[in-house]
Amino acid sequence: MSRKLTLAAAVALALPALCVFALERQRFELSVIVDGAVSAEYPFRERTYIEAIRGRSFTLRLHNPTSERIAVALSVDGLNVINAKRTTAGEATKWILSPGQTVEIPGWQVSGETSRRFFFTDTARSYAKWIGDTRNVGTIEAVFFRERACAPQPITREPKAYSYREEPRAKDSAPSAQEQSSAAGEAGGTLRDDAPLREAYAATGIGDRTRFPVRWVSFEEDPVPAASISLRYEYRRELIRLGVLSGEGDLYARDRGRGFEREYAPEPDRRR
Repeated sequence: MSRKLTLAAAVALALPALCVFALERQRFELSVIVDGAVSAEYPFRERTYIEAIRGRSFTLRLHNPTSERIAVALSVDGLNVINAKRTTAGEATKWILSPGQTVEIPGWQVSGETSRRFFFTDTARSYAKWIGDTRNVGTIEAVFFRERACAPQPITREPKAYSYREEPRAKDSAPSAQEQSSAAGEAGGTLRDDAPLREAYAATGIGDRTRFPVRWVSFEEDPVPAASISLRYEYRRELIRLGVLSGEGDLYARDRGRGFEREYAPEPDRRR
């Protein structure tokens, strides 16, 4: 008997299988949802950007437009949102979407019943920083796999169970120097960054707990992904520096508008 991951008896996680990476979006969806609305996307130089808003929680919306089950490898800041591991898309533990299903993933899955919310924060306070690997902060990626037609096979292993003691600290707690050193050692030694770490750049934190029950199912994917969607997120200042957004113009000036600059309201010219 297999243990399975699900939300409302619908969303599941698949055991990993070896696959090859591919490109293609089709009608599959990966969207960033902030305050119930889809974040605007800005295509720029073969990438797609969204604006990160410091301190704001977000969810990741996945949609399966097909009439069959689909497996989705989902990563934030280069880390699988299910187990925080760095692997290829094919080897990753995946979410399973039913035909036509749309689901919103609220955060890092820390147990079979609980996730901890995604929120935008500085790299210095991010979950990737706590893990000890900030090489890929600012990235969100979903790779979609179709199911391979084959006879059902029993699950031969179960994932390692999480315990409360293994969960990282809440978003308001910064890791100590000793914890950072330990995390870096577990990740394979010192971090290899070509440039100095930009502690103030946008990254994703690990926030409050929220109930998100899941279950494990058996799924064998086709070796070639059906679609791949990648998003980059940055604070507005970085989007302007990159040229993704303009720092000038009427709309930008309107967005910078303030109130309470006059002591009294001026009277209009009566001759007009």
